[in-house]
Amino acid sequence: MSSYECVCGYVYDPGAGDPEGGAAPGTAFEDLPEDWVCPVCGLSKENFTAL
Repeated sequence: MSSYECVCGYVYDPGAGDPEGGAAPGTAFEDLPEDWVCPVCGLSKENFTAL
């Protein structure tokens, strides 16, 4: 599973997930809900790039 970086610099790590945003550890970026947003700046998934 790849990590993805938001334009604001936040890196989504699938190993850690985003428990506060509803993504359990082990959740691949591709499996995040379409309405999931960056926990730092609030931008949508389309503003992330694969690392």
